[in-house]
Amino acid sequence: MIAGQITTARDGAVLHVRFDNPAAHNALTGEMWLDLRDVALGVAADPSVRVVTFRGVGGKAFISGTDISKFADFTTGEQGIAYERGIDECMGAIDAIPCTTIAAVEGWAVGGGINIASACDFRIATPDAKFGSPIGRTIGNCLSAASVARVGGAVGVQFAKRMVLLGEMLTAEQLLASGFLLKLVERDAIDGELTALCARAAENAPLTTRTTKETIRRMTFGDLPAIEALIGEVYGSADFRRGVADFLAKTKRVPDWEGR
Repeated sequence: MIAGQITTARDGAVLHVRFDNPAAHNALTGEMWLDLRDVALGVAADPSVRVVTFRGVGGKAFISGTDISKFADFTTGEQGIAYERGIDECMGAIDAIPCTTIAAVEGWAVGGGINIASACDFRIATPDAKFGSPIGRTIGNCLSAASVARVGGAVGVQFAKRMVLLGEMLTAEQLLASGFLLKLVERDAIDGELTALCARAAENAPLTTRTTKETIRRMTFGDLPAIEALIGEVYGSADFRRGVADFLAKTKRVPDWEGR
């Protein structure tokens, strides 16, 4: 199991959340996901927090994905369904944060990284940042309906398809043009830009922010399709087991998928 932790620091009305696992490019462990959920729930209960920022430690990655070592123990589709339910619980807590959320992305935002960045209200990034979810070329799992709605709603459906169906890593410049990114910021200027953005967001009327965010949240997730049977089929497949084994063995090729 890789190490890692979620750290927080308070600066007035701003809470800074950091993904601290630089040895693994800030991949999230199961414990980190749960800690992130608890931080989000704490923010929702604390009206003195007006802004939350999310950022990776080390400058090379926002989040490079999730630690998938436990996938090697999956033998049934029901385990995959339970896993996606757990991710939905954690992500749902981030979606429900009632104050402004900002992601500062340096380097890679992959898998869980693009999901968390998509949950934020605003995103700034360094010009070299890359975004994607190439699960169809790596382990062969799938996303929950909520994750598809979240990422697709933030980046746009066609960009989401390119990320998943073609396994493309999209550039910061591409996502700036799409509106997903608020702006591109050079590395030596990102601290100042984030501070200024937090200051402006913190001045906004908190009830206006909360009501607007909750309205958008309900619009995004209010009528999701029931796809658990499909998720179970994917996680219970031979393709998934093959993809996980190849990934953990650090095989450099796309697995020979058989569609079963």
